[in-house]
Amino acid sequence: MALRRVIVAGIFLLITCFSINNGFAADVKIGVMNVQKIIVACDAGKEAKVRFEQKMKDLQNTFKEEENALKELQDEIKKKSSAWSEEKKAEKIRVFKKNGRELQAKTKDASFEMKQLQDKELEPILKALEKVVEKFGLDNGYSTIMDSKSGVIYFDKKVDISDAIIQKLNEAMAGK
Repeated sequence: MALRRVIVAGIFLLITCFSINNGFAADVKIGVMNVQKIIVACDAGKEAKVRFEQKMKDLQNTFKEEENALKELQDEIKKKSSAWSEEKKAEKIRVFKKNGRELQAKTKDASFEMKQLQDKELEPILKALEKVVEKFGLDNGYSTIMDSKSGVIYFDKKVDISDAIIQKLNEAMAGK
């Protein structure tokens, strides 16, 4: 990610220097957008967030039952182990550990599943965003449009085009 920032900054400097050296500095128009803000604020991003949160809630509810069962077994072992035979005690502890490992594996799988869902939800938004930004840049005479979270240290709020991009992205994805 740091290498990407250095490359973007280098390209920006080259464009700026080239433009200044050739007397075209007045023709350089730079826009800054916040990709994260755009994804969160656009209609498709809001819909994806709802789907993502619902899936997360469903998974948490599933795990809650298993966590409660595991806790009950742990409490049973603590309360009754002194009255049990060594064999029964060892069996309950083995079941507890086995169930704990299974829950841990399921939690890890769910985390992977949530990452895949996030990627799946973001992919069409990012593809549409790329096209929208390119068209917006061409239509509005921008030389460069950068993400404010990828290496831009300062920018005047007047060059922030995030809200305009959100509007165009909503229009582009309205039928999808």
